[in-house]
Amino acid sequence: MKKIFSIVCMAIMMFMLIQPVANAEKAPAKKEEKKQTGITIPSSVLNIAKENTYPNPAEDLPTLQPSELTQELMDSSKIKIENPDLIRMLNETTVNSTPFAVGYRAIVYLGQWPLNYESSETSPNWEYQKVNTNYWDNRGGSAPYQIHYVQEMQKVVRGGLTSKVPHTDDVKNMMLLKATEKTGLPLSFETIIGGGTKKDHIYHTPINRLGYLYAYASAINEKGKVTYGEVYLMLKGNKKMIVVKNITSQGIGAWIPVQDHISYGFIVSERPR
Repeated sequence: MKKIFSIVCMAIMMFMLIQPVANAEKAPAKKEEKKQTGITIPSSVLNIAKENTYPNPAEDLPTLQPSELTQELMDSSKIKIENPDLIRMLNETTVNSTPFAVGYRAIVYLGQWPLNYESSETSPNWEYQKVNTNYWDNRGGSAPYQIHYVQEMQKVVRGGLTSKVPHTDDVKNMMLLKATEKTGLPLSFETIIGGGTKKDHIYHTPINRLGYLYAYASAINEKGKVTYGEVYLMLKGNKKMIVVKNITSQGIGAWIPVQDHISYGFIVSERPR
């Protein structure tokens, strides 16, 4: 008995020693996963949300919570449904069950819809569009000149889809939701930089040189596939289900500007550029 008791105690002690090591090995995997979901912003890109003289409204697209009936209908579909507008319409649908529905059958055509968007690539272009140039001619100066960013005039930066597709607004909303989720950046298909916006970061123009400070609006290039289908609501007795027919997929891309983020490039030159 003593021998058995000693073996059991040793097994318990070995389990307690091994368990923290196993947990320690699992921890880095979570960190690695977190690195893969975000985009690193370079030091040349600065946030001007506080300085922007034009307050951009936040493009917060709510993720609709499906009702109990809507969730039941979505689960019955063989094709994933992510379109917020379609989910909203299903949330407004009411189907009353009755114990006398034996043999009852009805099919309701809800129309052709973009059902979901699958992202394949999300990449930033920090110099998507030049929005401003500040310069200083210090060729006759006696000391280095400090130059900083001042937006000379209001600038509207627009994005959009790279090709024409049916239900453009629905597709844009799904792509915006997916790109925002993947990048964690404030994205919108239109952003405005107000005239007179300033940033205190200093750039030095040496003697006998011209200094050019370029400002660029940044954007995300989102690429993927949108799936379309004809949606039917089928009622069969007490059963309710979604049936999708004539399913098609189409590749799509979009440029989505990053709100209130400016990329700066400073160049010193001997001659005017």
